[in-house]
Amino acid sequence: MGRPKNKKLRIIPLGGLEEIGKNCTALECGDDIVIIDCGMGFPDDDMLGIDTVVPDFTYLVENKAKIKGLLLTHGHEDHIGAVPHLLQKINVPIYATKLTLGIVQRKLEEFELEYVPQLNIVQTGEKFILGNFEIEFIHVNHSIADAAAIAINTPVGMVIHSGDFKIDSTPIDGQMIDLTRFGELGRQGVKLFMCESTNVERPGFTPSEKKVGESLVRYFDEYKKKRIIITTFSSNVHRVQQIINISIKHDRHVAIIGRSMVNAVSAAVQYGYMTIPKGTLIEQNEIGNFPPEKVTIISTGSQGEPMSALHRITFDPKNKLDLGQSDLVIISASAIPGNEKLLGNVINALCKKQVTVLTDSQAVVHVSGHACADEIKIMHALIKPQYFMPIHGEARQLYCHKQLAEQMGMKPSNIFVSELGRVLEIDSRGAQFNGTVPSGSVMIDGSNTSDIGNVVISERQKLSKEGIIFISATIDTEYREVISGPEIVSRGFIYESDNLPLVNEIKNAARNAIFDTLSEGSLDFALIRSNVKSVLGELIYTRTKRKPLIITIVMGI
Repeated sequence: MGRPKNKKLRIIPLGGLEEIGKNCTALECGDDIVIIDCGMGFPDDDMLGIDTVVPDFTYLVENKAKIKGLLLTHGHEDHIGAVPHLLQKINVPIYATKLTLGIVQRKLEEFELEYVPQLNIVQTGEKFILGNFEIEFIHVNHSIADAAAIAINTPVGMVIHSGDFKIDSTPIDGQMIDLTRFGELGRQGVKLFMCESTNVERPGFTPSEKKVGESLVRYFDEYKKKRIIITTFSSNVHRVQQIINISIKHDRHVAIIGRSMVNAVSAAVQYGYMTIPKGTLIEQNEIGNFPPEKVTIISTGSQGEPMSALHRITFDPKNKLDLGQSDLVIISASAIPGNEKLLGNVINALCKKQVTVLTDSQAVVHVSGHACADEIKIMHALIKPQYFMPIHGEARQLYCHKQLAEQMGMKPSNIFVSELGRVLEIDSRGAQFNGTVPSGSVMIDGSNTSDIGNVVISERQKLSKEGIIFISATIDTEYREVISGPEIVSRGFIYESDNLPLVNEIKNAARNAIFDTLSEGSLDFALIRSNVKSVLGELIYTRTKRKPLIITIVMGI
């Protein structure tokens, strides 16, 4: 590919920096843009009622004519979860490996699009052109099949994006990470390496996925008289395959529950990444037809999510699965930061039911899909980049990765720890930060595909802490008198019948505020509501030191 001297490459992170999840990065050169990943994130504790957090797509929408494609490294939600939300705004071709694309396709079936999305299967090792970019997917190991790193040859040089990876010498599918290709690209020269930082703080190497299978065999033998429920990430089809294989050897039927688990397994079977012998699977409503020792249940809910299958069978009294002493629950995952409390609530509830629970803190029932420090060092040694940008991690992990790169011999001036929206610009003269673009988080509430907004979240936070008061009154506009009310209804603030003196004081203050406004000759209902709200806010704070949300309804007849 030719490299015009006046070309500039812009690296634009829209997610995945100083946070876990929401991974999304745009590369721009001339009139062309490619996007790498488009993931969702989990809401923070103070994002009340929010189900999903996705990147701010403002810059992409404003430059949609330049976008040549969306490249997906693998099928985890933090890398593909926001794809439907992006496609509802712009029609962009998607390029991914077969399983990743299959998971995306099933996800898109739940959304209404006005067009048929352009889904393109990519084989690792093949190359294709998108505008100024030559793209190559490179096979890596991760906790999901068909994961890839992406090498992008640009007019200013080679860029490698690691995606999520680890170096597993004994992978379940027998396909080890393509270290040879990384070494070849390193010898040819790599301008920029963008590498994930999730486990950079952990020394050594991440254990092989086969370790989990070996451990599970032991627990199937030890608890052979119990019904076994295993919850793991739905996309970890290699682990699900191991669980199914072990269950078959122990003469157990398998029930798969949870929509995302069913979808992931269906996609994996369809595209040849899993094999399940006929007669192995049973439906959820058939579980009660078999004795506990003859059933394995594979479910969603490894993070304690309220809508997950494990959460439902734990807390929903209408659920037909009555968990108790005859059950073993294995949490085959580690809690994503921020989800510890949710998962802890589920485990506590299971223990109260006298269910035996095993977690990754007690047994080898989970291994990470992310590289530890020594694996990351191997990648740096093979790729030998001129410039480096740590990605996929919180601030402490990004800066720890910076220190690792310096230990590997990189100049500190060639390492760029960025933040969302900050543009790294690379040209023939060097690399430097240059400006910002709109960025941040868009909060999705239920089926609402638009940003809920900070104002709504602020109101929800206030409601949760301070409560709400409704004040209603009716005015005779001819005689300018209050003929009905003011009436007060409180929710989450005070219980009216137990606080009659305060309630009456609020009513009187509201009546006086209305009268004072009317006596000044004004029939401006907006002004009346504003004055009532102002007077009551001051009174309530003086009496209670609280600031409930005050809703004033004034009508005229």
